Amino acid sequence: MNPQQIANEAAALSDRAALLAEQARQLAEQAAPVAAAAEPFLFLLTIFLMACFVGYYVVWSVTPALHSPLMAVTNAISSVIVVGAILATGLSDSIAARIFGFLAVILASVNIFGGFLVTRRMLSMFRKKGA
Repeated sequence: MNPQQIANEAAALSDRAALLAEQARQLAEQAAPVAAAAEPFLFLLTIFLMACFVGYYVVWSVTPALHSPLMAVTNAISSVIVVGAILATGLSDSIAARIFGFLAVILASVNIFGGFLVTRRMLSMFRKKGA
């Protein structure tokens, strides 16, 4: 191939790329209303899925020596969630908010008591009172 043929092929490829870019722009303009409606849901779903994966890998890579201190922090966070859920349940006029607040109280309470059972702190609390 001589330089003139290479230049001609490059010009043809450039024209084809410009045409494809224009077609992509037109398709993006047509799809913009649909993407705008689905964007908040997809954004939040993406964050939720990423948090699930990160949480899974973080939890399973914790060494046993760190388990008890981390459970104590988790129980503290869950206790704040319980207080917020009780407030959401009691102060709301909406039935849906009351239902979700009640579920949040139940799930956070299970997390707190499960953490105490796993770290055996609840048993030590009862032994100290009985002694």
